[in-house]
Amino acid sequence: MAELDKAFKAAQAAAKKLKSKPDNESLLELYSYFKQATEGDASGSRPGAFDFVARAKYDAWQARKGVKKDAAMRSYIKLVEHLQSLVS
Repeated sequence: MAELDKAFKAAQAAAKKLKSKPDNESLLELYSYFKQATEGDASGSRPGAFDFVARAKYDAWQARKGVKKDAAMRSYIKLVEHLQSLVS
């Protein structure tokens, strides 16, 4: 698990240094895997219909419900690697 934690932290740093900003769908996917890996299943109530960004983020995270921490970390890492390959 220590290796996975290390790779996850490296992926977080790499995500912040991407050469171009990912599209909104990819950003939501990154967000949802990150939240699932660090906090587990979504909690709290769904944001109101007029708070579009918060609602989209909550819905993306809620879609990961039940995904284990290590699986979410691996998916996050894989997505960052994919995003890096798009600009290389």
